[in-house]
Amino acid sequence: MATYEVTIRVYDDVNPGGSVGTPIRNAAVEVNGRTAANQEIPTLKGYTNDSGLCDFRLEDGHYQVTTAPFGVEKTIDFRVDKHDCRVDVPVDVGFGLQTFAYQNYQRALAEEVEEGETVIVSATWSRHVHTDANLTITPVQGSVVPTMAERAGGDHKQDIFFATGGVKGKLPINLTLEHGARISLYKEVLVVPAAKPPVPTDVSVTMRRAGTDITDDISLWVVIRKSTEAMSFNNYHNFINAVLCGIPRGERLQKNPEFEALKQRRFLPFTDTDAYRLLKVATEAFVMVNCGVQVDRWANGVPQFDHDDAEYVARRIGQRPRSLEELWNRYVERINGTQDTMLPYLALIREKLADVRIKSTLFGDGLGTEQGEACFGILRSKLTHPVFTELIWSYWHEEGMLVQTMNAIARRFQNIRSLHGNDPLANLDIDPLRPLNSLLWGYIQDEQHRLSITRRAYEYEHEYALPLDGKAVGTIRAADVRSRFLEAFHQLLSQCSQFYGQDDNTTVVADGFPVLNALKEVHLILSEGAGNQFGGVPSTARIEMLTQLWLLARPEFREYLPTRIMVAYPEPWMDRVDAMKKLQGWSDASVLHFSNLGGFGEKILLSIRYGAWSGINDATKAANWARYWRPEIQGYVHAYRAVTGADLTAVRSSERVEATLPSTLLRQQLAQQKRRVA
Repeated sequence: MATYEVTIRVYDDVNPGGSVGTPIRNAAVEVNGRTAANQEIPTLKGYTNDSGLCDFRLEDGHYQVTTAPFGVEKTIDFRVDKHDCRVDVPVDVGFGLQTFAYQNYQRALAEEVEEGETVIVSATWSRHVHTDANLTITPVQGSVVPTMAERAGGDHKQDIFFATGGVKGKLPINLTLEHGARISLYKEVLVVPAAKPPVPTDVSVTMRRAGTDITDDISLWVVIRKSTEAMSFNNYHNFINAVLCGIPRGERLQKNPEFEALKQRRFLPFTDTDAYRLLKVATEAFVMVNCGVQVDRWANGVPQFDHDDAEYVARRIGQRPRSLEELWNRYVERINGTQDTMLPYLALIREKLADVRIKSTLFGDGLGTEQGEACFGILRSKLTHPVFTELIWSYWHEEGMLVQTMNAIARRFQNIRSLHGNDPLANLDIDPLRPLNSLLWGYIQDEQHRLSITRRAYEYEHEYALPLDGKAVGTIRAADVRSRFLEAFHQLLSQCSQFYGQDDNTTVVADGFPVLNALKEVHLILSEGAGNQFGGVPSTARIEMLTQLWLLARPEFREYLPTRIMVAYPEPWMDRVDAMKKLQGWSDASVLHFSNLGGFGEKILLSIRYGAWSGINDATKAANWARYWRPEIQGYVHAYRAVTGADLTAVRSSERVEATLPSTLLRQQLAQQKRRVA
């Protein structure tokens, strides 16, 4: 029987560098199988050389080769005869390399850069690659880039920055991914002399906006922005679709542990409600993970800021911070000398309760405390993990008729006729063949476990003095109301608008003190309302309303509600609410504006509530705050004018700001709408 020299070639089949693929070195290879005489051979083992090749002597027969470089296993069946003595084993490593030129906060793909520009080397690899793999960068041209290793994981991407000052000609770059096996990529970037500006024939004079200083509290605003964006509906929608529907989107694996833990503890005492129970549990798990500062998910208690965060700050403030991690470490304060940190605002509250001990659990902390002491103390998690949700998000979504839309659907589902002469939902017939029917059944059965509109209305009054207007609310007799919040908040927005006008004028230095004084006033009013239901209603209302949004985003509603297909809503639930408003004759202001009010308002108020503004007398911090949150502030002002008709920027020095209750303005807008239709 003939024996042949068989060559096994192991390579990366997803590498964008070419059709042949990049060879994988030092990859362990195992071959087993049977000869043509049906004799089983012992397992043969070997390792690939620098060309990704490994040779074996095999007789005629059928064999199988297995390799698993970087934890990515691949098995190939092959036959050996005189015509076939080479076996290709492509492995999905996906190791790629791109280079970018970086200048003036802009990055662009580049094969050549001017001397003095920053070069970004961007390495990517497949999510299948084992997370213990190391990325090594070979030194280039002296000491420009020293040898360094980065742990491969997270987004399976690593960006490396280095300057090109003093570099001439070709700049060689070599990246190696290693975890037992090794794979390398090589590229050259041409560094050309910087272009000399032409000799000007005339002299031009330009003026720039006044500079500013980087302040420590910028890091808090970045954390708040990232936390609230993590709570966005689109992120939630992807998470629920991944957990419940099996659609692989978002960070499903990261949040599954919370879902699996809650699923064993949350039950509903009804029949045929398991689908809704899973939705409810998944929503609670999503909010738990994303609603606040999760220090345990950060590295050494410090948030994992990325390059885009620094770029966002640079665009808003006008200066790029050297290190957001360093700003955060300087901003937060330690708890009694431990490694636990808290925000300066919460540190002031802790000082007021200095005689009260800190405990880790609600009832006892397992540290041998004396009898009777286990139930007394400050919960450590409340100091270190403040919940970044604001009730104003729920208020504006409620004013946008989200809850009323779900209530109308739930009533019709139960065959309850509308109070109108002709029921707008008379033809609503949700078939029992699709999941929406089971979900709505569970939603209605669980009604007694949700916050009532009265509970939310009392808390809106308590925190913001923003009443709801409608028959379902009835008469509210609140014991504690923030009656000055609306005027103070609108005064702050007005001061910010004036500040932006000065800041854009390069002939003056904008004064930040009026903004600072307005921030102090709003912070004081917000902190006065941080009691009683403040710890539970915002997050509970968010869980319930996110559930309603996901139900309305179900594709079945395209058949049940006459939505406008050609309107490009950013979130799939919005056209359902606007369709219901049209059917019922409610306000014709799009729910998109109400959603923007909730999202922008939440970011603005969180940055005020958790900033230690009461003890700040530096106008630079207020100026930075106004610049950083400018898109949200101007977006809120525009959305407020769109839904109420009130312009918060149209204020003369001799007049008070617009402080009419939004519910009153909305009622006036609805009356005008009906008169126009009539």
